[in-house]
Parts: sequence; C-alpha cells; structure tokens
Amino acid sequence: MTERKTFFADVILPVPVNQVFTYRVPFEMNAHVRFGVRVIVPFGRSKLLTGIIVRVHEEIPARYTAKYVEHVLDDEPIILPVQYRFWQWISSYYMAPLGDVMNAALPSNFKLASETRVVLHPDYEGAPESITDKEYQILEALEIQEVLDLKQISDIAGIKTIQPVIKKLIDRKLVMTLEDLRDKYTPKKQVHVGFHEFYHDEANLSALISELEGKSSLGKQLDAVLSLLKHLDSPTDFVLRRELEEAGISVSSISTLEKKEVFVQQRLTISRLTEADGSTGGFKPLSEAQSTALQSVREHFETKQVNLLHGVTGSGKTEIYVELIREQLEQGKQVLFLLPEIALTTQLIRRLQAYFGELVGVYHSRFNQNERVEIWNALLKNDPSRFRILLGARSAIFLPFSSLGLIIVDEEHESSFKQFDPSPRYHARDSAVVLGHLLKAPVLLGSATPSMESFWNARQGKYGFTELTSRFGDIRLPEILCADVKKERKQKTMHGHFTRFLVEHMESCMKEGKQVILFQNRRGYTPLWMCEICNWVPTCKNCDVSLTYHKHTNSLKCHYCSYVSPPVGSCANCGSNRLSMLGFGTEKIEDDLGLLFPDRKVMRMDLDTTRSKNAYEVLLNDFESGQVDILIGTQMVTKGLDFDNVGLVGILDADMLLNRTDFRAVERAYQLMSQVAGRAGRKGARGKVVIQAGDPDHWVIQKVMQHDYTGFYESEILERKNYFYPPFYKLIDITLKHKDPNVLNQGSDELARAMRQVFHERVLGPEFPVVPRIQNLFLKQIKLKIERDAPEKKVKERLQELVTNFYSVPFNKSIRMSINIDPA
Repeated sequence: MTERKTFFADVILPVPVNQVFTYRVPFEMNAHVRFGVRVIVPFGRSKLLTGIIVRVHEEIPARYTAKYVEHVLDDEPIILPVQYRFWQWISSYYMAPLGDVMNAALPSNFKLASETRVVLHPDYEGAPESITDKEYQILEALEIQEVLDLKQISDIAGIKTIQPVIKKLIDRKLVMTLEDLRDKYTPKKQVHVGFHEFYHDEANLSALISELEGKSSLGKQLDAVLSLLKHLDSPTDFVLRRELEEAGISVSSISTLEKKEVFVQQRLTISRLTEADGSTGGFKPLSEAQSTALQSVREHFETKQVNLLHGVTGSGKTEIYVELIREQLEQGKQVLFLLPEIALTTQLIRRLQAYFGELVGVYHSRFNQNERVEIWNALLKNDPSRFRILLGARSAIFLPFSSLGLIIVDEEHESSFKQFDPSPRYHARDSAVVLGHLLKAPVLLGSATPSMESFWNARQGKYGFTELTSRFGDIRLPEILCADVKKERKQKTMHGHFTRFLVEHMESCMKEGKQVILFQNRRGYTPLWMCEICNWVPTCKNCDVSLTYHKHTNSLKCHYCSYVSPPVGSCANCGSNRLSMLGFGTEKIEDDLGLLFPDRKVMRMDLDTTRSKNAYEVLLNDFESGQVDILIGTQMVTKGLDFDNVGLVGILDADMLLNRTDFRAVERAYQLMSQVAGRAGRKGARGKVVIQAGDPDHWVIQKVMQHDYTGFYESEILERKNYFYPPFYKLIDITLKHKDPNVLNQGSDELARAMRQVFHERVLGPEFPVVPRIQNLFLKQIKLKIERDAPEKKVKERLQELVTNFYSVPFNKSIRMSINIDPA
C-alpha cells in the first residue's frame, strides 16, 4: 500500500448490532491493516473496543465522520475469509447481529477488556484542605501506586459505590481517568532449568562432574547435575524444574547450583494443551457389516455432500469414523468431530488418541480461555504435526480451519447442538452442513436415533443414507422390559420410587458382577415441597417455578436463575409444619439406593457433580474401572458412553418424558429411552433394560421395546405432516420479555397483529409459555409456521421489517425480544 494514501477499515465489533463500523486508518498504520487482524477503536463517548477488520478500502463514509483506528494488535490475521463468510451466513439465517456471532466465535481473551483506571491529574500539587478523609485516602494511594482501577479504589476507601467520590475528584481536577486496555491472554510460563553456557562444552561439563564426585559433601549437587543430564537430549536444552523435583532433586540444590553459575533458571512459555504420549495403536479390523457400511458412505460421498449413518447402539460407528479420519489425514486434511456433550469427549479423546496420538485436539467450554486461544492459534498455523483432528462441542464449528477434509457430527439428533441463549441461536449440526459446503468438506451425521429432520432428508434423497442394523460382534440388542408403576402402587410392592421388578433385576445383575445405570432426567433431591393443608409450594422470588430441594447443600434452588433459599420449616401461607416432598431427582435416588443397597458403591452424574473441568473424567474413570456398582444420571448418561460391564439399565420415570408440552416430546422420549437402553450389554452377555411407567402400553414405549426406530418414525412423521410441524414446515419462535405484564401484553398483541397482516394464519399466539416469568421478566411467545418451500430470505426480511417498525414506537423500546429460528 502507498504510504500517504487515505484508507478506511470496516470493522466488526462485539456489540449486538448487525453492521460493520468504518474507521479511518492513520497513515503510519497503512502497511499494517489487512483483513482479519484485530484493532482497537473508539466506540461511543469514551469506550475503546477490540474489533476485527473485514475490509480495507478508500470509500469515505457518507453519513458520519470516521474516527481513527487507535492501534493494530496483530501482525497476521486471526480469522480466515471463509470464516467470515460463515459468520455472515449464521448472522443472516439465524437473524442474529454480526457482533453477537463474533462474540460467540472468538475466545474471550481475543477481545480486550476496557477498564476505567484512575491517575492523579497532571496539575495535581497536593491534597487541598477541603477534602474528606476518604478522598484523602484515595489521593494518598494514587501518590504511591500511580494507577488504580475502580475496584482497587473501592477496597482502599471501603466504599462499595465509589463512582460519586471519583466524580467529585475529577470535577475538582485532582484525578483523571484513563481507558486502559489489558490483553487478557497471557501465555502460561513455568520455571525451566538448564546448564550455564560454560557447561554446554562437554569437556567443561565432564570436569564439573569429576570435581563434584571428588567431594562427598557435594553429593546432592552431583545428583542434581546427573539428573538434569538424564532429562536433557543436549546440554543446551532446558527441562521443567518440576520434573527434577519429581526425581527427588530439591529446589535448594538447584538454587545453589544457579548461584555457582552451573545452572540457569528461566520462566519459559509452555503449552496449556494436554500432550498426548505420541504413541499410536493398531487399527481394529472392521466386521463385514462395518466394511459394507464404510464402502456405502464412501460411495454416497461421491454424489452427496451430507450422509446419514444410522447405526444401532453398539454397532461400531466409531470404528467407521476412525477409518474415514485416517483417509483424510493421509491426504493432509483436517477433521472436525462434533459431539453434543462434554462428557463424551473424555472417552473419545482416549479412543482417538490411541489411534492418532497428538494429532487429536480438544475444544469446548470447560477449557479456560487461555487454552482455547492456544488451540485457535495452533489451527491458524496449520501445523501438519499437530491438531489435525479437532474434537469439540458446538462452539468448535467457529475454529479457523484452512484444510478441512471431513466433518463428523456424532449423536446428531441431540438438542444440545442448539444454542438457546444468548444470541446467535444457531444449531451446530445444521451450521456444520453449511460450513462443509463452504469448505467443500463432506459431512457425516451419525446416530442410533436420528432426528426426524435428518431421517426425512435421507428418505427424500437429499442426504446419502447408510444403515448398520446389528451390534458389533453380533451381540444381541438388550432385552427391554416394562415395570407397571400403577399396578405395583396398588399392590404396595414399591420400594420408595423403585418397583419390586426393577429392584430384583438390580440385585440379580450385581450378583453376576455387572454394573447398573439408572436414568432420571431431573437433578436435585425433590422437585416439590407442598403443604398438606393448603397445597402451598415454595417458589422462586424471580421466576414462576417451584424451588427444588438439594440435600447435599441443604438448600432450595431455582434451576432457571440459580436463586437459593434455606429450607422452609413451615407453610408460609397457613403456618402448618406438615410439608410433603413430592417427586424425586437424582440426589433422592442416590439417597434411597444407600438404604436399599448399603454395601454397594453408588455414584451420581448430573450438572451438580460435574461442574469442574475434570469432573467428568474422574467419574467415568471410576465407573469404567469397576469401582462403582450403580451410576445414576440425567441425560448425560444417555449420550454415547461405552462401558463394557453394564448389565442393566433402569429408566425410572418414563411418564415424565412422554408428558411434555412440546411437539418434539415423543421424539425426545423415544431417543432418550433408546439411547440409555443402548448402554446395556455392549460387550459379552445380552443386557437388560427396565422401563418404569404408569402406562406400559404407550405406543412410544412399545416401539422402544421393539427397537423399531423406522416404525416410530413412520407414525410420528404423519403427525408432523397433519399438524404442520417440521420437517414439513419451518418454525420461528419470537419471545418478548418485560418486567410489567401489562406493557408486555400490549406490545406482544401489537406485534402479533402486525405479523398476521403479513403472514396471516401462519402466526400463533401470543401466549404465556409454561414458565411465564423468569428472572423477574414476564414472557410471551409468538410462533410463526412457514411452508418449507417459502422464500426464506423474503420471509426473514419481512419479519425484520416488522421488528424494526415495532421498535420505532417509543412505548415498545423497553420490551426485550429474542428470535429463535428452527427451535429444537
């Protein structure tokens, strides 16, 4: 670029606005601005934000005077052009601001924080007499430390709301504020030990060893020198000090040798990413059925960009994935392997690393931001020796792939692939199909219970279709039995929440040395406390839901807003102390099992027990190693976990799954029951499944017992067609929120009327949802059903016009709105 040319840069900023902002580039930065680099730019009156340049040009903005770019942060782009096209598609399809897409895509540490920091005013000559003690404290602290942020000042002065005090000092020209930008990404550094330059010479090093060997008092120093030599490939290398400590060398010995200029200690940057051991194992031979399926997938990929692999639980889909991955690696390509749940990554990492070693990388929300930045940077470099296979949850679709050869979406039916809040409300499976199209990479969807939409696409010929109908090793699918809860309650044979039928099968299973998995899709101890006199129930103060009791923390919790309350001893309505516990969650099941099987080890896997980064791995390792007899879990235990010794699976409350107010209720119920049933008998003897239900003859339960997915699909697809639901129609959910129900009702009625003038009978609502108030905001929903062949772009343009017109009315500006395309 010519040095004195006037350039402008279009910048995406992490703000919820669907546009780019144009800034003027200072002449001295002309050579440094380019697509994909981060820049610091002013925004509003005093803020500084980090944005990404998406276009450099010479067009002067017509509507406003462009502000200047403050600083360029990167030498090389941190996103690729195809990524930006993908961001634009997500923004357009899911009606999400481009800034929200940027926020979702980039690790937080790529977005610099702007913090208000305070310094003494340049004209400050000492504290005047007419100030308070608190103001004097602040000025004195600034004389010592020069720069303080507001939190530090708040702590020093002991005042929670410090802003008014600072404002007074600013008005009197005693202090001033600075916008201080802090790059939150800090490389991880640890102390390394190496030899001083003098001892890089082997003769000098040999002389040192001889000298130390000649003095018995220097034995510890000799041990340290020999240990360091043992850990190094060359005298010029460095080794982690921790490794020497683990070998029995004390820090004092290392420090002594450093003072003698024998050792050098340095803080060097190390990777935060888990290192594989580099070894790879042999690939398993495929069965005849797997080989046939693999060939079918290959053939379909010649004509179809997307393929659906429908394989029953335990059929060996992972081995087919492994073969396809190996083919891509041989061509120098990258592979993206998407999973719905972090829990699955633990087992799959081990399995894939056994085949591919350090070529496997992992990316999900439990990684801290520094780890995520390192993976991002490693992929940008496109190093052929690292991270060719990226295993991750839904956010992994935003990574910077430059040579992607294959996308695998395992358990593609899972609703976890859909982002609900915040915006963008994208579906990772559907977005992966578009990403594959942009990068010309084939996409393989795998599931034992495919989503209705994917199976319909396969039936219509839009997707290729491959089926695996038998388990690997010809192991029979589990025998599924149903326990009649209603009948056992009448006969009074229930053991708490367990039927006698289930208890007997659990006893028999564990006597044979097998393990048991129990599925209850509700966490906590009991979901409802109720007064026996007046039916009063303790509810959340912020949401219109009952509080769930958690025995472990002895508290009542709201699962919507995390409000916590101490347990109540008496009814707040009538004063009675006769409170009953109704229903049961995973915590209650754990408690009851301790009484039923006191000599058995029970473990619980739900959101409460898996919050920490490595909690999944610890739990799964304990269960896999046989240290646990019974594993209780929410839907985490349904998702693709592979255990050799599970003989029995119990589904404790099938009625709760079937009786939900959602058009996908029976689809979700079938999938959950089939998937959790598939954890039984995956190796060796045939497994058993016991479903507890009040209506054992329910048609969905019967289809689960018969392992008849196709029969289930054919029944359910007719219902979908008759009632205008996906895959025949596309849905758009619009949710409006406001703290005042009257304002909300008026606004939602107005929007629905405007929508009906354009979309007519396709508009349903507005209605209050099942939970009408969350976090002190009332909710109303409007549903839009659009024919599948309707012009999608035109529909969304008209809807956006209606939303814009809605907010042009001042009365409506305080109403929050979220638009959810293709709700899961």
